[in-house]
Amino acid sequence: MKMRVIVTPKATVLDPQGAAVREAMQHLGMPEVREVRIGKYLEIEVEGDAAEVEPRLHQLCRDLLSNPVIEDYQLQRSEEGAE
Repeated sequence: MKMRVIVTPKATVLDPQGAAVREAMQHLGMPEVREVRIGKYLEIEVEGDAAEVEPRLHQLCRDLLSNPVIEDYQLQRSEEGAE
């Protein structure tokens, strides 16, 4: 089973990297861009029963893959064959 983890800065946290990319996009001809948030995307291939594996992956997301003080995460099951 393939799992996706998306880690993003919390809405209340400043994202200077996202702000720099937004400014560059505006200077490069995309004045419509209002906000860019930069985070992390992970794909994890796991074996086993989803009911057993997912709670442990949530714990790893909280303890290892994200900083819960400044980041939110989403854990998603990836559809096979989807990109």
